Amino acid sequence: MENKELHVSGTLVWYYYICQREVWLIGHQIVADQDDANISLGRFIQEYSYPKERKELVLGHSRIDVFRAGNEQLIIGEVKKSSKYRQSARMQLAFYLSELRQLGVEAKGELRFPKEKQKEEVKLDDQMEKELDKVRRDILRILYLSQPPEPVKIPFCKKCAYTEFCWS
Repeated sequence: MENKELHVSGTLVWYYYICQREVWLIGHQIVADQDDANISLGRFIQEYSYPKERKELVLGHSRIDVFRAGNEQLIIGEVKKSSKYRQSARMQLAFYLSELRQLGVEAKGELRFPKEKQKEEVKLDDQMEKELDKVRRDILRILYLSQPPEPVKIPFCKKCAYTEFCWS
């Protein structure tokens, strides 16, 4: 990509663990089918779950779903419709915690799965920071490819809003 600065975001970290082709597509502003039922459902769950908490804290090139002030500490939350991709969600939230730490803000994280009535605390540790450093570098490597990685059939493809783009 010429003359365009590319950035790693929490969304790209999330998709990195699921589909690296999608990382490239999102990073190049190739927008998925916004009328896709799964995108609409995810948007609805994020919007209407946890009505008493503040929504969408913008942090650099990322958007944190919910946040609140805890006992002398900021608590940020990532809302997902399912815990099926828990590791992706955990690393996305760790990315947000890392970005906040770089700004001098220590925070706690909570993964939230409202349909399943589950919540998981996420704490940023040295091992996660090391993994995030590796992931940031690899996401940038993917973004600077001249073409997207070849599609790979995975279970996620069945509900992906890019299905037609990859498999038509």
